[in-house]
Amino acid sequence: MKILVTGGSGYLGTHVRHFFNADDFSRRSHLDILNPRDCALVADYDVVIHLAAYLSKDPADSENCFRTNAEGTANVLRNMRPSSVFIYASTKDVYGAFADKYSEVPETCPTEYCGQTALEWSKLIGERYVEYYASQLGFRACIFRLSTVYARPSEGNEPGFVTHYVESVKRGWPIRLPLSGRPVRDILHVDDLSRACRAFVDSNSPRGLYNLGGGRENSATLREIIDVVARIIQCEPVIDEEANLPPPVPLNYISDLRHARSELGWQPEIGMEEGLRSLI
Repeated sequence: MKILVTGGSGYLGTHVRHFFNADDFSRRSHLDILNPRDCALVADYDVVIHLAAYLSKDPADSENCFRTNAEGTANVLRNMRPSSVFIYASTKDVYGAFADKYSEVPETCPTEYCGQTALEWSKLIGERYVEYYASQLGFRACIFRLSTVYARPSEGNEPGFVTHYVESVKRGWPIRLPLSGRPVRDILHVDDLSRACRAFVDSNSPRGLYNLGGGRENSATLREIIDVVARIIQCEPVIDEEANLPPPVPLNYISDLRHARSELGWQPEIGMEEGLRSLI
């Protein structure tokens, strides 16, 4: 089975690509999802895991978000062949502030516009492209709305906030936290993301939309995550008590994993402490 990972040299893509021994489609391999000629290569693969994205929430980058996350996704989809498999990495942030109404957020949470940035809106448009082209061209398609997925640092990549916290505790860097670290997130090791991709590939489901995160068992406040890292390393974290960061939206987020469990037989295998230790 030939597998391609777009963004396969990125923070998460590096690890997903190694997990599957897949090929890389990224600018580092001199391929660009905004180039239709490059995207013609997609037709050679049985499975495409689409992680390539422009991830800025800066309003000045809105055009790049829409071009890469919507137009670029459509370029890839147009080259999928019938009966192949496409997996799309979306984001929990498509729910915006609506997610704060749930203790565990289901896939039925509203996604209407409530102030989301161009990043989230472009990802949601990308989801619609996935649904359209899968139906038109006859390939299997899965959308994962990802919570906080973390991985070991990789060369040339900006780490996610979990990895940043670990590196900061290790090196004694001051850590800035919104609301004194009270916001809650469920965190997921990148290998469990890869296992979820494999679970969909191995399933009989023609279409799927799943919230994917660590779930209740792997959720904590931001400060609790830092405290776990500090206990493992046995050193005191340096917290910038003067930091005045805006509160995140949603404030608290835990994925409801029942749909992924029931349809894919998947659940996280790597617990929070084991996963954090792997970063250290």
